[in-house]
Amino acid sequence: MLKVKGIDHLNLDVRDLDETVKFYGELFGFRVVKDQPEENSKIIGNENVKLCLYQIDGFDHYEKSGFNHFGFHIENFDDIIQKCTEMGVEIFYGGPLKWEKSSSVYIKDPNGYEIELAEVFGGGL
Repeated sequence: MLKVKGIDHLNLDVRDLDETVKFYGELFGFRVVKDQPEENSKIIGNENVKLCLYQIDGFDHYEKSGFNHFGFHIENFDDIIQKCTEMGVEIFYGGPLKWEKSSSVYIKDPNGYEIELAEVFGGGL
């Protein structure tokens, strides 16, 4: 059995690469760690999370099957509402939702991907 310690990275197809990089940079402080212009792609993130972003022509008609959302554990959870409000990022489901030993806030990125912002890693399970 292989022992998984966490999610290494996510590959996301995006509508607008620059807009997406800006969103994740402003909200989470992610920086570009690798520019891949030959693939119209960038890898962004921090020391714990990497997102591989690929701009796709015709993204709005692109079929995204089976994907619901991904989650980030947010160390400064109490700052989420203020930061999202400042950026004009909509908060879904009426605000923080309780699950197990945690609370989560749900938002969407510029491509429509839902992101869960969690207070406690893995809900405390």
